[in-house]
Amino acid sequence: MRHSLLLFCTTLALLVPGAATAVTNGTPDGNGHPNVGALVADLPGSGLTVLCSGTLIAPKVFLTAGHCTAGLSGPIYVTFATALDPSGWTLIPGTPVTAPGFGHDRSDPGDLGVVVLSSAPVGLGPAQLARSNSAETLNGDAVTNVGYGYYERQTGSGQPRFLYDGVRRASTSIVKSVTPSLIRTGSGVCFGDSGGPRFDGEILVAVTSSGDAACAGMSTGYRIDTPAARAFLETFITLP
Repeated sequence: MRHSLLLFCTTLALLVPGAATAVTNGTPDGNGHPNVGALVADLPGSGLTVLCSGTLIAPKVFLTAGHCTAGLSGPIYVTFATALDPSGWTLIPGTPVTAPGFGHDRSDPGDLGVVVLSSAPVGLGPAQLARSNSAETLNGDAVTNVGYGYYERQTGSGQPRFLYDGVRRASTSIVKSVTPSLIRTGSGVCFGDSGGPRFDGEILVAVTSSGDAACAGMSTGYRIDTPAARAFLETFITLP
């Protein structure tokens, strides 16, 4: 699969078997980031299907990647379950909205989307968001990645194998460089982590946007502290 914004937005069927450690080299998140959830769509012929990860940023606003929300139609839901179990999760309906700049500019991919929820999840507070241009100083720092994605395991043939068990996990990555719209980091995320948060401490600074096909090299997070990102987000929430 080509290296692109769509790399991490893969359809994750809920019944795919496997026991692994999802987010690359990650550990089970437990209640570490309870405001991180999964975007679920009711797809024709597939039923309820997990698409991406994301974060509650206001009582009724769920932030994810633009390539996760672009083109979605039909019933859309969000769940904040620690593990994605259709027999016991709570699904909150919502309406997806994609940033108007998504996919229009190579230098700024505009890779943001939100889901406006029909009701606020009970007992969850929103994540803290980065202040304007605060990600400029992140080069060389570690960020925490959270999501429901895949884990890469080498088979006997040496080829990567991707397993999915629907458990929310966290990992860390080192920021290698900062561009006007992205942070570029080492490995730490994989398929299904699209839209999930990149935290600097407790502050959400970017959402997972893309990476390499083996989930072992460079990945990118789309910054939420830039003027373009803030202009989109300010139509839904009040920013710091």
